[in-house]
Amino acid sequence: MNCQEAIRQLSDYLDGELDSELKEQLRRHLAGCKDCRLIVDTTRKTIEIFCNTEPLPLPQPVRDRLMRALGAKFASNR
Repeated sequence: MNCQEAIRQLSDYLDGELDSELKEQLRRHLAGCKDCRLIVDTTRKTIEIFCNTEPLPLPQPVRDRLMRALGAKFASNR
């Protein structure tokens, strides 16, 4: 497995959805590739941080603009 193939499999790897053969190939690649290990670790930490935070409320002016834009978009699709 090369770096490009490893990156393609990253999402499934982090989600625990790789079959055992691909998972082992990726683990072997990561054991010898510092750059890909860094990408995996950074991505994993980013996901953990994102999942463990509360969403911030939208300021009312932003919420109003968003609702107007969505209303206009849905009205134009009818």
